[in-house]
Amino acid sequence: MYHAIVRARIRSLFESVNKGDAGPVLAAFAPRFEHRFLGEGHALSGVRTSLSATRLWYERLYRLLPDLHFDLDGIAVSGPPWNTLAIVDWLETNSGTDGVRTHNRGIHAVRLAWGRMTSLHICPDTAGLVATLDRLAAAGNSEAHAPPITG
Repeated sequence: MYHAIVRARIRSLFESVNKGDAGPVLAAFAPRFEHRFLGEGHALSGVRTSLSATRLWYERLYRLLPDLHFDLDGIAVSGPPWNTLAIVDWLETNSGTDGVRTHNRGIHAVRLAWGRMTSLHICPDTAGLVATLDRLAAAGNSEAHAPPITG
């Protein structure tokens, strides 16, 4: 039963992200957390451990990929309420700021303790993402090549 509740909550968080609303995701973090996006040196990479930096990261995400949409392929949940791991398999689509439709596959690895996220690791196909960021930068979006938001 607990794992079904976790799956439903995660689906709800992705629905919020799909609507351009990161508020529910930010509210789901524990007081101490890690938000990590795979990759080195690109505009979305890096580690954040504060709500202010994580909020800035989501604002950037929506500026770069304003119609971002995740289709969930599966959610696997294991562990007790004090140490839960959820792996979310997804297909993401977006049009970027240049209107070119792209897609990317990846996973989210979510650690929870008593219903609050202690870590969120976002693991996309970084080659595809970097190609999208390079394309956006070439089209004039300088934020696509901005340094990572950390902190």
